[in-house]
Amino acid sequence: MIGYYSYTVILTYLSLVFAMAGIHLSFNGLYQWAFICLIMCGICDTFDGMVARSKKNRTDEEKRFGIQIDSLCDLVAFGVFPSILGYNVGLSSIGWLAIEIFYVLAAVIRLAYFNVKEETRQKETSEKRRYYQGLPVTTSSFILPMAYALRYIVFELSYIYGALMLVTGILFIVDFKVPKVQSKGLVALGILVVVELIQIVVMK
Repeated sequence: MIGYYSYTVILTYLSLVFAMAGIHLSFNGLYQWAFICLIMCGICDTFDGMVARSKKNRTDEEKRFGIQIDSLCDLVAFGVFPSILGYNVGLSSIGWLAIEIFYVLAAVIRLAYFNVKEETRQKETSEKRRYYQGLPVTTSSFILPMAYALRYIVFELSYIYGALMLVTGILFIVDFKVPKVQSKGLVALGILVVVELIQIVVMK
């Protein structure tokens, strides 16, 4: 079979599965579960790198395949899926379409740029990455669900979701350093995820 098959890509593929499930759910109006799927995409992506690095005997081709497959799945999970979800929650006008197109385009540019830089970095050093340039696309899975969690407090769902999409898309391509999440950061991220999930489940 074509491809490289090992446990190192399981979480990456699982993220794609959640994304496709979330797209299906959003078309059926089940936004609560669609947002939960988006969060699950982010959880899978947060740990897929750790799982991949646990395999010490990966070949250069396996590493390169991992980078490419991760970005391709990320494009669907954190680019296309959030945009389709936005359309289904009410962002269907021409103006909102422009924001959705910009968001996906920014995600594509960010991912392609990361691929180029990461391949170069891995050739030059074996050290772990400490910083990202621009906001990683994965963060959209924790930022955008805030719209659903806060929809009764701030604005209606579609407006706050659209605003968050625009800001997040801009941050994808702005050149600034974002520290890679370490152990303490994972704890904080875990707390945020739990709070978001509680709000999404409770506030139907």
